[in-house]
Amino acid sequence: MSSRQLIFASFAHEEDLLEGIRALRRADVKIVDAFTPYAVHGLDRAMGLRPSPLTWVCFVCAMTGVLFALWFEHWSLAVSWPINVGGKPWNSLPSDVPIGFEMAVLLGGFGSVFALLGLCRLFPGKRARLATPRVTNDRFVVVIEETDAVTTPDFVHALLEPHGVVEFEERLAEEKVPW
Repeated sequence: MSSRQLIFASFAHEEDLLEGIRALRRADVKIVDAFTPYAVHGLDRAMGLRPSPLTWVCFVCAMTGVLFALWFEHWSLAVSWPINVGGKPWNSLPSDVPIGFEMAVLLGGFGSVFALLGLCRLFPGKRARLATPRVTNDRFVVVIEETDAVTTPDFVHALLEPHGVVEFEERLAEEKVPW
């Protein structure tokens, strides 16, 4: 199996990480991923990531829930077993709205959770692989791939030095990296 060279650069502050990532993108250096102890606002824009498809998954699941609930209520109350209860019409939409809303919330929530687990490739028994042990505490790490002769560790270190890089490490990684 072939391996590739990765560079791990650690920062102490999130502002340093954002500025370092912007400098790397200006220099056309390939960024594999960034790891932070908490959500950093603006990191996705700084890395140039596409918007998440989870909003569309949630919307489609919620609309499926609404349409299924409205269809099922209409079918069960007006077609399959119509019962006259107090003179109410069999196909009364206002009485069906609360159940439709609840089904939208239920299917939207479950669909979003399962889509998140699928997109992140999280499954039971998967082992966590940390970039550095301190990334869960107080370090911000960016992972850079050496793609060509220009992207050398010396070049990347010189590029990130003005932005407050704290630790700098090179590693050989397997071709199949979970991030």
